[in-house]
Amino acid sequence: MTDCLLRRLTTWVVCCCLGLLLTANAMAAEPIAADSPTQRLAAAPSAAPRIGVMTMRPGNIFWERFGHDALVVQDPVTGESLNYNFGFFDPTAPDFVSRFARGEMRYQLAVLTTEQDLSVYRAEGRGVQMQWLNLSPERARELDQALRLNAQPQNAFYDYRYFTDNCATRVRDAVDRAFGGALRSQLESRSQGLTYRTEAVRLADDALWMRYLFDLGLGPQADRPMSRWEESFVPGRLATALADLQVDGKPVVAGTQTLLEHQLRPDATDPNFQWLYWLLVGAVVGAMLLWLRRRTPRGFGITATVIWLLFSLFGATLLYLWLFTAHNFAFANRNLWLMNPLALLPMLAWWRRNPRLLQVSSLLVHVILPVVAVFEFWSLLPQRNAHWIALLLPIHVALYLACRPVQWGK
Repeated sequence: MTDCLLRRLTTWVVCCCLGLLLTANAMAAEPIAADSPTQRLAAAPSAAPRIGVMTMRPGNIFWERFGHDALVVQDPVTGESLNYNFGFFDPTAPDFVSRFARGEMRYQLAVLTTEQDLSVYRAEGRGVQMQWLNLSPERARELDQALRLNAQPQNAFYDYRYFTDNCATRVRDAVDRAFGGALRSQLESRSQGLTYRTEAVRLADDALWMRYLFDLGLGPQADRPMSRWEESFVPGRLATALADLQVDGKPVVAGTQTLLEHQLRPDATDPNFQWLYWLLVGAVVGAMLLWLRRRTPRGFGITATVIWLLFSLFGATLLYLWLFTAHNFAFANRNLWLMNPLALLPMLAWWRRNPRLLQVSSLLVHVILPVVAVFEFWSLLPQRNAHWIALLLPIHVALYLACRPVQWGK
């Protein structure tokens, strides 16, 4: 009886095991739906993602003038792709304005579907180009995993620097790591003679207020010639560099696609500040000030007050950027000698009719400091501000001559 029960139990266990094995084999042979996450995970070791750099042309709004880019990871099984976009910030954050003023912006890596990202640029009429990278399967997987890790909430934020750590340099650095540092080693040894100033002013293009403020606010560090590695802080320059490079005898870019045609203005052109034209404008303003001083001292006082206030305002801003912010490229700005907060002194002296203070302050603000600016132009660390000197020096001379001790009129 016991032997019979044992034999039956053994037979039942064996049958159950055979049944489980047959079921497992049948499940393994059953095809999985194309959109199944299980299939994506299973396919990861054998099929590498396709990696691309998507470059967006400049837009019309001032923060779109530099263009934009993102890293694209395309699923090898479904064909769906995700954009890793380093250009997100929150303008509603309570400290946004103060951080912006101090140059301590916080940007974030965000992940969108490629179609979501494209829809924005399609609506704006901006051109979009895709460059598919010629990465080995192993390096493509490594970059995919690095981007997934970077996109985690605890890793997604970074300290934004306009020229040295922005949405384009983040893409550049990620691609460089994927190619084992080969991009940087090639690009650092090349230069086209471009500077941070020429690129910033060029991309401001037809927004004249933006172009002149960039030029006025950048110090001598912005005039150092950049390597092609450094100039790739501009998305368009990075796209051009990628198209020109080879690693291990193979092109970095395997293929290029135009996803959206550009519907807006053509690319910006290099700025050409002719200092002679600026000198002519400065001479006309200076002559007008001297004419007003002779004809109507009150009219001169009002006009000069506007100029003194502008000098003081811009000078205080330049001083703040130099001493109290993280805007490194505004450091030691030579234009501070031409536009200085001390311009408030001759203004106060004029309206208080204090001839002694007027003589001393006008000598300091309109002679000594501008002369320093002229000498600094020929220093070992020059700043490309000859046009500003040409514009403002005749105005300073006219203000100094007009403030010599003469009788105030009514």
